[in-house]
Amino acid sequence: MGLPVTVSQIIIKELEDAGIGFVSSVPCKQLAGVIKGVDASNSIRHVPATREDEGMGLCAGAYLGGKRAAILMQNTALGVTINALATLIQFYRMPLPMLVSYRGEVGEPVACQVEMALHTKALLSQLHVPTYHFHNPEDVRELGAIIDHCFMCSKPVAVLMDAHFWKGQGE
Repeated sequence: MGLPVTVSQIIIKELEDAGIGFVSSVPCKQLAGVIKGVDASNSIRHVPATREDEGMGLCAGAYLGGKRAAILMQNTALGVTINALATLIQFYRMPLPMLVSYRGEVGEPVACQVEMALHTKALLSQLHVPTYHFHNPEDVRELGAIIDHCFMCSKPVAVLMDAHFWKGQGE
């Protein structure tokens, strides 16, 4: 019997199967396994960013260059992305899957993360960004369809992955 497959490995496969050829990210403990997998992928170019809004700009450039792009980010940085999201990604109707580690809910060990969790879904709703919340590891099986939907309708989508989703998964 083989080793169990982690959600990070499933996410990488779903990104590759959806034709994602470019990913930008910032460091994140919860997304570390995905970032490591993207870095090792032969079919995905990974360009780390210093901030999430910079990552959105990189994804926009990759999209304009003919690549399907995605961003890996934390919800705590959603505030710094609003201008890039509204005036670049949405205005020019660029599809952008945003895989978001959703920090600040029950079980969060860092108190300051809680404040942004209180605003994340409301901000995404106000921006009319379709949002999906992965709470259980099995939810990852929906990722491919969500990415396909994102590119079909030429809109960004947010996939929030909370601590319960990552619990016990390792990298």
